[in-house]
Amino acid sequence: MTQSVLELSSVDRHYVQGPNTLTILKGADFALRSGEIVALVAPSGTGKSTLLHVAGLLEYPDSGDVILNGQSCASLSDDRRTAIRRKEIGFVYQFHHLLPEFTALENVMMPQLIAGLGVAEARERASQLLAYMKIGPRAEHRPSELSGGEQQRVAIARAVANAPLVLLADEPTGNLDPATAGYVFEALEALVRHSGLAALIATHNEELASRMDRRITLVEGRVVELPR
Repeated sequence: MTQSVLELSSVDRHYVQGPNTLTILKGADFALRSGEIVALVAPSGTGKSTLLHVAGLLEYPDSGDVILNGQSCASLSDDRRTAIRRKEIGFVYQFHHLLPEFTALENVMMPQLIAGLGVAEARERASQLLAYMKIGPRAEHRPSELSGGEQQRVAIARAVANAPLVLLADEPTGNLDPATAGYVFEALEALVRHSGLAALIATHNEELASRMDRRITLVEGRVVELPR
């Protein structure tokens, strides 16, 4: 069996609101393996975004651990966690968050340049990723000149530009019509299978969720595997 690249071990996460404590995650356990796509399906307000934030090292768990590629991350410094995020984790959100003044190609080059890659290498890899996401001919267009599906495919290409181990996506097709959502998911699935990336995707789209390798949900703060 393929080794897990991301693990949540007995994770608790709660928020204090005045005199009340709101428990979101309670003893959450989860493992994500290379080359698999897992759907996170749960009603709004049950903690999907919190789970993604904790898994992506954007939030500290109150207890428990997040293990990425064998390394315990729960007690690392903010600087160390930021460095790991930049290298090992890619994020995609419901809104593309592309930089409007730059072309699709430049948007995908940006994280590579920040990581220290040369311009020529960054341009070549960005071109390859856009071609793989079937949007190569639109590389010189700015986000405002792209359709919603094209924008999301650029966002996915940008998220994996630095070859992370894990891709975390929060409703990446939530703003798209069903046909476009299916097309974006097909491109994402091909990328995962080709690269060995591990992907956890929060979605309300049951049809897309059924096409993923596994489905999980949250029940009273715990991760529960759903039947196929």
